[in-house]
Amino acid sequence: MANPIFREKLASGKFFVVPGIQDMIAAVIANKVGFDLVYGTGYWLTASAWGLPDAGIATYTEMLNRMATLVKTSDAAVIADADTGYGGLLNVHHTVRGYEAAGVTAIQLEDQEFPKKCGHTPFKRLIPLEDMAEKIKVAVDSRISEDFVVIARTDARESEGLDGVLRRMEAYSRAGADVLFPEALHSEEEMRKACSVLDRPCMANMSNHGKTPVPTAEMLAQIGYAYAIYPSLTSLAAAAAMETVLTDLKNQGIGQPDGLFNFGEFCSLIGFEEVWDFERKWGRDQ
Repeated sequence: MANPIFREKLASGKFFVVPGIQDMIAAVIANKVGFDLVYGTGYWLTASAWGLPDAGIATYTEMLNRMATLVKTSDAAVIADADTGYGGLLNVHHTVRGYEAAGVTAIQLEDQEFPKKCGHTPFKRLIPLEDMAEKIKVAVDSRISEDFVVIARTDARESEGLDGVLRRMEAYSRAGADVLFPEALHSEEEMRKACSVLDRPCMANMSNHGKTPVPTAEMLAQIGYAYAIYPSLTSLAAAAAMETVLTDLKNQGIGQPDGLFNFGEFCSLIGFEEVWDFERKWGRDQ
């Protein structure tokens, strides 16, 4: 069932940050650091599992499996990217039911045509406002628990400008969305305008090197956001670190560089101590 902590944090009015999780290694590190909410990012879970771009190629079944695995691995409640709901209204219904049954706490739906594309890349095409509003109504009606949060995202900034973003966000709010996600705004001024005009909690997407500025958490709170996700942060950090050590290995033969995470500690984080306890209890000498 959905974890009530997300609604509680929204109701508190205190700004919070939510890291993006691209794989289960990132999930166990987030457990260690101590987050109570994490974001199951469609872009990076797809990239880490299949080496594919965020372009609507991964299926509902594949993403449901990834989100369910994240829920089992993470100590935190999971906000899950569900793209367009993977089709029409019936697909949205089944997506909400499937994600909620998997233990997800919130679902994020966007107004692109299927197959969708990453919000910070070109060639996005939108469905009509009325069609997306219907998707939000279906999503809200389909959830079992009121603790399950429905997040409505619009990618209208590129094709319809800020006015189109606000018009769509207002419609999705009327349709019952709990949180509004105006994606890929271009400036702090636009961010302030959206937060001041819209009547539901707004979230910010802090996508490193994307279209939106990445101010501090303190500034985002001052702008008026309820919270921010950081979907690319751990992935880009990990990619940079891997490139560095692999380059050193290839060019200099250094296979034991400084700064590696402790192997023994990682064994504990990933659950080996339970395996060892089992072996002590049940293992037989060969």
